[in-house]
Amino acid sequence: MYNYGLHQQVNEAIQQAGTDISGEDNLFYTRFMANTANIFSLYMQLYEHHPEAEKYFNQLIRLVVKADRERSALHKQRDAEKIKKGHWFLSNELTAMSLYVDRFCGDLDGLEQKLSYFDELGVNFLHLMPLFESPPEASDGGYAVSDFRKVAARFGTLDRLKALQASMQQKDMYLMLDIVLNHTSDQHEWAVKARKGDKEYQDYYYFYNDRSLPDAYDKTMPEVFPEAAPGSFTYIEESKKWVMTVFHTYQWDLNYNNPRVFVEMLDNIFFYANLGVDVLRIDAPAFIWKQLGTTCQNLPQAHTILRLIKQCVEVATPGMALLGEAIVAPKEILNYFGTGEYLAKECDFAYNATHMALQWDMLATGDTKVMLAAQHELLKKPYGTSWITYTRCHDDIGLGYDDYMIQQAGYNPYEHRRFLKEYYSGEFNGSTAKGALFASNPRTGDARISGSLASLCGLETALEQNDDAAINTAVQKIILMQAHSFFLGGLPMLFYGDEAGYTNDYSYLQDSGKSYDNRWMHRPVISWEKNKRIYETGSIENRVFSATSRLIAVRRKLPVVKDMSNLIWMTPHNDHVAGYLRTEGDQKLYCVFNFSNKASYLTWYAFKEHGDKPARLFDHWEEKTYEVGDDRQHLIIPPYGILLLEPAS
Repeated sequence: MYNYGLHQQVNEAIQQAGTDISGEDNLFYTRFMANTANIFSLYMQLYEHHPEAEKYFNQLIRLVVKADRERSALHKQRDAEKIKKGHWFLSNELTAMSLYVDRFCGDLDGLEQKLSYFDELGVNFLHLMPLFESPPEASDGGYAVSDFRKVAARFGTLDRLKALQASMQQKDMYLMLDIVLNHTSDQHEWAVKARKGDKEYQDYYYFYNDRSLPDAYDKTMPEVFPEAAPGSFTYIEESKKWVMTVFHTYQWDLNYNNPRVFVEMLDNIFFYANLGVDVLRIDAPAFIWKQLGTTCQNLPQAHTILRLIKQCVEVATPGMALLGEAIVAPKEILNYFGTGEYLAKECDFAYNATHMALQWDMLATGDTKVMLAAQHELLKKPYGTSWITYTRCHDDIGLGYDDYMIQQAGYNPYEHRRFLKEYYSGEFNGSTAKGALFASNPRTGDARISGSLASLCGLETALEQNDDAAINTAVQKIILMQAHSFFLGGLPMLFYGDEAGYTNDYSYLQDSGKSYDNRWMHRPVISWEKNKRIYETGSIENRVFSATSRLIAVRRKLPVVKDMSNLIWMTPHNDHVAGYLRTEGDQKLYCVFNFSNKASYLTWYAFKEHGDKPARLFDHWEEKTYEVGDDRQHLIIPPYGILLLEPAS
């Protein structure tokens, strides 16, 4: 609905900035006018009753204009190219890797020198784990930010980051960085001022004079890190007050009930956008709105904030997509893509954390039933959005899928989860996995799993035992896990080290800033001497790297696997076999994976249930052709085998 006063407010801000609405800035002006009503509506849903709502809305409008004025011509050109492509990030030509710069190669200069390594592998999208300043001894891996605009000295400088981005852009590579919206470090200048008693900055956080309200919050707020940081509040001796710290005691939660906080953080978002970031990863969005009497997770206002951010980004920096890092229950994850009139207008990406965990379930059990019981939820993802698909990331592996999914597969949820925890921590008799339990809560029995892809697949144990057969099995498991996630639909995200078969790195135990957090075991320090072995035919590094590179190359040549919401799960004729069909027009690709340690038999009828019966199937992985037999005959899939089958003439 047209709002004369609102549009006049926007026009005034635009005119004062010298925007050329009839010339080069016309597209920006058009986008702003088209989105102004939504921006205002979302803002007022949050702040209508705040006494300074009008003041900060005016600041928000001017901030959007400022972001456009500060956007370089090169970034605007890239925006235009992405808009022309439509949903550019759904492409099958993108493959990503997530890495810690210092642990991967030292610093940003070193990373720029390693860009040829990614070319060789086939990776053209990098997620650089937190780069901005955080206290060395209290950083939570960089997620306790003390300065949102200053690159930590160990990585280099902001200018070096800009130089890296420019080099990546010349090679048609894409960049993803994090922004931590939920909290700051207790060393951030806002927190320092708040600690000293500045009321204006105490209002940036949740400060309380006594334990009455913190105790009330704690009744309904679950603990995030019950071992390392129990409770959700920390006493600040200097100010004689309690502050909300949902994660660690040194991470102070920002108070988005205060519109000034929103405007400040939106300014930081635009700062990253104008560095040339292609995807902004919003850390822990489920936590950003707090309300007494709730879990303070996944609240409606958190979604309103994300939608407001998305609308503002669409206007000023439309080439930047948003990833919501919401590691929550399957139904909750889908909400981060938007609902109702904002369907597919909230976050462009979410992590497919549910399916990631379900892959590990399949690998441990050799059974696909639990995984299949979850798919009716995951297939509800709206068109125009995409998953990050992965086998593991910097974080732990949570078993967050719902109990009814486990029950539907015929298992007891408590016993099933206990088995998985024992299996991957190596406590289960016969398990070759070598991981560890993280954030174990003895009161509830909850725990998550740490460990590298290779170690959880049994490679570390096999190497210790010098068992060639077990090494071969572990390598095949690694390839199986990567292949299953690569072709599923979404942006495949490798975690650094996995491409060369790195096992757990226990050096973190000698670092006081990391030793309390066993997730560092799967965040290795890369040895570039070891990585030379990717060129030694037959070495583990060579086998894993070559297979990963081949998977990327096969995916890139098959447009049918771009994320067009075009996935159909095949009927489970064999509980050991996970199979899905990707379709686009007349093109089909059957992706079939055996999660058993024995050969599995799949009836040829499985390939006749969706459209015309294929006479022959070409396997893009083994590069061989199969004649499709009759329904009483079977396709034989080797242990932990994969097939990427396309109907052949």
